[in-house]
Amino acid sequence: MTVLIAGAGPTGLTLAIDLARRGIAVRLADKATEYFEGSRGDGLQPRTLEVFDDLGVVAEVLRQGRPQPLMHVYLDGTLVDERRMAPLLDPTPDVPYPNAWMLGQSRTEQILRDKLAEYGVRVELGTAIVGFTQYDDLVKAELSTGETVEAEYLVGADGGRSFVRKHLGIAFEGTTDESIRMLLGDVAADGLDHEYGYWFARRDNPMAGIALTPLSGGDQFQFGAPLDDDQVDPSLETLQERFDQYAGPGVAKLRELTWATVWRPNVRLAARFQVGRVFIAGDAAHVHPPTGGQGLNTGVQDAYNLGWKLADGRPEVLATYESERRTNAMRVLGISEELLQQYVDGDQSAMERGENTRQLDVSYRDPADPRPIAPGDRAPDAPLVDAQGNKLRLFDLFRGPHETLLRFSRDTVEVVRRDAPDATYTSPEAFKHYHAAEGDEFLIRPDGYLALSRHDPASIAG
Repeated sequence: MTVLIAGAGPTGLTLAIDLARRGIAVRLADKATEYFEGSRGDGLQPRTLEVFDDLGVVAEVLRQGRPQPLMHVYLDGTLVDERRMAPLLDPTPDVPYPNAWMLGQSRTEQILRDKLAEYGVRVELGTAIVGFTQYDDLVKAELSTGETVEAEYLVGADGGRSFVRKHLGIAFEGTTDESIRMLLGDVAADGLDHEYGYWFARRDNPMAGIALTPLSGGDQFQFGAPLDDDQVDPSLETLQERFDQYAGPGVAKLRELTWATVWRPNVRLAARFQVGRVFIAGDAAHVHPPTGGQGLNTGVQDAYNLGWKLADGRPEVLATYESERRTNAMRVLGISEELLQQYVDGDQSAMERGENTRQLDVSYRDPADPRPIAPGDRAPDAPLVDAQGNKLRLFDLFRGPHETLLRFSRDTVEVVRRDAPDATYTSPEAFKHYHAAEGDEFLIRPDGYLALSRHDPASIAG
């Protein structure tokens, strides 16, 4: 099997890694001639960290990144408050990564590219898909290089202006609000302590201001500043002018502007995520406001949901990609829009982040199922101890492209995998977090969600 992926951002890279580790041939093409350099989507949510754990890159992501900073809030030049968007939580047996992690998007992409290279796959830069035709058993795609590629499946992870989506004729429903505009980018700031984040605003309008969030791996900040001009040059001079308006002259000297863009709220959702053998994912399927840090994370999890289903190949399994991920994208877009509206309304709660932004509550369960844990729910982590006294985690056993069966007996959990001998562990926490009783069984999908339990009509216990 060969899968052709258009777009080598976080979504395309995640999908390529997930397929490559299954031994599936992958080609990853991107029309850009060089890699993106900038922070853009710099907030990685807890569920995304769990995905990266499974893919074998979380250690490097944690090493290169940093936790959410303490923000210093200045009004009319006076420090009036210190706050975090969310309290820092301690890991628990079922949630090993409870906090969002900050890492600039370009650095996340480099980590993913390095991992993909371990499977012998590299991004084909300067290579756009310029046309494709579907057949019963394959997709034939034309590349800008003049090459024609045959693949069993094509995935468009090629951004909000997706050629793949447009070529399929899929409606991209939503709105673009031209009344709200912001200048975003990365800049260094002499005079500010890089250990903290900053919010500068006026006392008479405290929710309209400029934010600077420290980026790891240097002395730059990601900034966001409101714009009220019809036309603006996203230059260092423009940014310094905006900064001085809100922070006051002489507070900081900005330098080294390495990335900048003018952003407008563009909230859209594709009417379809699949047409035959062609799929769309990430920004090609849904675009979000940056409020809540949901866009990149939702795209990564699109890819994580789709990879094992492409490997499975059964039409009924592939069909669940759209039903599961489009429903989730609709819900997450609602969260981002609500936070954006709170900003517009001047509601200070817009600065807070709750449980609904961590994406640990993403579920594909039947809403009518009353059980505390049911098929479609995220499979919790839990510490284990084997017969020799060695300590490990359920996530250690889930890691990889396989399903995992958990059998709960009176005092132990038996773990059954196709790629390893059966093993038995003790884990009171697993009983607790799976709400398990003696004789219960749970089958965990390759993407870490419950597939079946003993109480289902299609019982895995036979």
